[in-house]
Amino acid sequence: MSERIPVTVLTGFLGSGKTTLLNRILAESHGQRIAVIENEFGEIGVDQDLVINADEEIFEMNNGCICCTVRGDLVRILGELVKRRDRFDRIILETTGLANPGPVAQTFFVDDTVSAQFVLDGIVTLIDAKHVDLHLSESEEAREQVAFADVIVLNKLDLVDPERATAVERRIRAMNAMARIVRAQRAQLPIEEVLGVGGFDLARALEYKPTFLEPEYPFEWVGAFELEAGDYNLLIQEGPDPAMKIAFCKAGREDKGDPKRAAERAFPWFSGDASRVRPGSRIETSNKVRLLELDAAGEKRFRLFVREPGHYWLLTEHTPEEFGLEVRAADGGLCVPRSTRVFDAGHSHEDAVASFSIETDAPLDPNRFRDWLSRELQANGANIYRMKGFLNLKGIDERIVIQGVHMLVDNASLGRWGPRPKRTQLVFIGKNLDPVRMRQDFEICVV
Repeated sequence: MSERIPVTVLTGFLGSGKTTLLNRILAESHGQRIAVIENEFGEIGVDQDLVINADEEIFEMNNGCICCTVRGDLVRILGELVKRRDRFDRIILETTGLANPGPVAQTFFVDDTVSAQFVLDGIVTLIDAKHVDLHLSESEEAREQVAFADVIVLNKLDLVDPERATAVERRIRAMNAMARIVRAQRAQLPIEEVLGVGGFDLARALEYKPTFLEPEYPFEWVGAFELEAGDYNLLIQEGPDPAMKIAFCKAGREDKGDPKRAAERAFPWFSGDASRVRPGSRIETSNKVRLLELDAAGEKRFRLFVREPGHYWLLTEHTPEEFGLEVRAADGGLCVPRSTRVFDAGHSHEDAVASFSIETDAPLDPNRFRDWLSRELQANGANIYRMKGFLNLKGIDERIVIQGVHMLVDNASLGRWGPRPKRTQLVFIGKNLDPVRMRQDFEICVV
């Protein structure tokens, strides 16, 4: 067997300096050819434009957290990279700042195809020394990023005094005594500190989380039904979310009646786009599976049409109890699944954490934009985990990149716009933000 491809997972909470470190690695004269996989959390992707040499081997996923529905995309992209194995020596996978790296690492152990071709060289976690206490206190993902790390880069030390840096390092060591800690400013560190780590510590991962090797799925329930041909009703009541994703399909031979096998087969389905289904719509079974999103605002009835009798799987994003879900025959009789399996999602993102974007082709007045941003940071700086994007400022023929963490904001010129369309794109990630109000107030910046 040919030598497996080493993969470095680059993680860290929002604004910790992941992209800065990635750019350093790509610019370094280390003689290694590197493919990059980017994952973003947000409506629009700007990270690819922040990565140098992004016209080469870079893949971007922005349909959600890489530890949830994106796993199917990750496996697919890794499969595509294998086909061009002669063009790179290693892979760097940069996760979104809201990702739990555990399921990412898990993919390299539980997926046989991936583990045969790739080896997890290590997890590198960047820490924002100034804001780490806030992040660790409020975010389970930030704590997981520290716990699973092989190397921890204690970054942005230029923003704290020596006593504070020592206190932060002491707290990090209490959470992960085995990881190597590297101190840095603006992600300036020897590249050999983060590449060629020598292997992810599976034993430590299992000690921290005994269920580490048990897959985490983007759905919570699977039910097996024996159904005759004909019409059925899928009934749901109002639940905790305004919508619920489901997949309804005929069992495959590879399932062998095993819900876990069916769950593995279904994983890629939940990585794709969902078709919105209105109440009363007819859902037909077919060989090609579609991911469906049901309108769950109130009590709803959907129609299922089974073309031929057989064994069918129903996979739901939430458990039936949460939505009062039932499958009933045309005569009203309840269809009881012959077997069920509940898959614990294993983690959840804070309900209040969300991402939204502001975009416009019109130029911005620099002074009005500065005043608007200053007001937003004064009012919501503690809740703005991350801000990033590009600015099209009136009278300035340069593409300005702006990045912020809480109330700290920095900007720089990326040179002239050239043939690119002049467009402002801003992404905000935080909690308890008001996108409608912020977009309305932003209008004052537009010339």
